[in-house]
Amino acid sequence: MQRLQDRVAVITGAGSGIGLATARRLAQEGAKVVCADVDETAGAEAAAEVGGLFVRADVTSEDDVERMYRTAVETYGSVDVAFNNAGISPPDDDSILETGLDAWRRVQDVNLTSVYLCCKHVIPHMRRQGRGSIINTASFVAVMGSATSQISYTASKGGVLAMSRELGVQFAREGIRVNALCPGPVNTPLLQELFAADPERARRRLVHVPLGRFAEASEIAAAVAFLASDDASFVTASQFLVDGGISGAYVTPL
Repeated sequence: MQRLQDRVAVITGAGSGIGLATARRLAQEGAKVVCADVDETAGAEAAAEVGGLFVRADVTSEDDVERMYRTAVETYGSVDVAFNNAGISPPDDDSILETGLDAWRRVQDVNLTSVYLCCKHVIPHMRRQGRGSIINTASFVAVMGSATSQISYTASKGGVLAMSRELGVQFAREGIRVNALCPGPVNTPLLQELFAADPERARRRLVHVPLGRFAEASEIAAAVAFLASDDASFVTASQFLVDGGISGAYVTPL
């Protein structure tokens, strides 16, 4: 499919995981892809692979975020899709009883404040165009609780969900759609690192997924491609769950 032919997509955290898979998928759909990442090597490799543009950006820096979108517009003429995907899940973000204030703030800055900055600086470009699709990466943890807590991560993703809903309503009549993508557990380096030291935590979570496995990054990228395209023209202010059924489960299959 070529649903995004000649549209310009900016992806944060494009160097690995869901971001990299999405860069590949959107390029396959015809988009011109701007790959943003704080990791210069991974980001440049992703951009080279998809024939796109690499922009080094620390998404917690307002100057970097503003420059990222300005560069996209100066290079390609527009920003039609913003996939605000960069995020972290460090091991020192744990139970509220164990998580220190520095860890809390670091996760909030990368996972929530960065999405605020990205939306703040891309929406003016989209308003001038009279169109645009913003997809913010939240999580299934934004809609349900867990006894194996990552308290700041969970709170940050709840914030992304609420902010996306509000922006989707506020700018709907200007042709700008804003949706929160809520993936379930995804087989990415981030999840692998999180569970490597604690296989029991992985098993405990996996049992709750009705499909019986973690998602592949390419499956999440397919959902992003849908939300970015005109196939989702009536979808805005939504919590778009791609979670293998985990949020709908009471008892899962044996």
